[in-house]
Amino acid sequence: MSIEAVSQRPAMSAFWRGARLSVPIVIASGPFSMLFGAIAVDNGFSVFDAFLMSAAVFGGASQMVGIELFGHQVAPWLIVLSIFAVNFRHVLYSAAIGRHLAHWPAAQQAVAYFLLTDPQYAFSESEAQGGHKVGFAWYMGAAITVYVPWVLLTVAGAFFGKLIPDTKALGIDFLLPIYFLGLVMDFRKRPLWLPIVAVSAVASILAYKFVGSPWHVSLGALAGIVLAVILPPHHSGVVSIETETELEKLP
Repeated sequence: MSIEAVSQRPAMSAFWRGARLSVPIVIASGPFSMLFGAIAVDNGFSVFDAFLMSAAVFGGASQMVGIELFGHQVAPWLIVLSIFAVNFRHVLYSAAIGRHLAHWPAAQQAVAYFLLTDPQYAFSESEAQGGHKVGFAWYMGAAITVYVPWVLLTVAGAFFGKLIPDTKALGIDFLLPIYFLGLVMDFRKRPLWLPIVAVSAVASILAYKFVGSPWHVSLGALAGIVLAVILPPHHSGVVSIETETELEKLP
């Protein structure tokens, strides 16, 4: 067996391990990608336009907001600003997991940040929290498993959207909230998890009522960040995770 074949085996194993993590996401997000394709066509998009938006934006909530505003013939600058407001949390995700990807080549980092989603961020943090190095093969396995079906199911929804029943009547619209709640609960052992989540939730609800969508997403996240900054640094979950290995080495 060649050296190249031996070196590829761990990478493939890591890729498929990451891919298995994302299977539940595909099941939960699949109906929404099809729904987006159907709504896009209803709002005047071609099938190719819907495909291109899913392939280039790759952000379910922001895509839905963009399509809704396109349908109401809103000014282009406002559409861009609204999509940025919904996706602003990805800026925060990038800053948070950047320390795990800093050793990658620039090209790999660029691909990784493009494919960064809510569950991808949660997976990466959990991988690092478990004492594992976030590898490129593992990361791509988890990311591509979501990205490719999202784009393909968008096309399917654009073609066959009229056949999709009312998602609310079937309860399908509640799949993603339940899944994201599970992602949040995965971090419940981190210091100050409960107060930060509670403050973010309350701030998001109040922002939704008094400011409106999609700004409540970013404002809720910012409220949690502000609380984390105000609290003493030694309570930070990031600090305790990064120093845990060093502390275990102490006599």
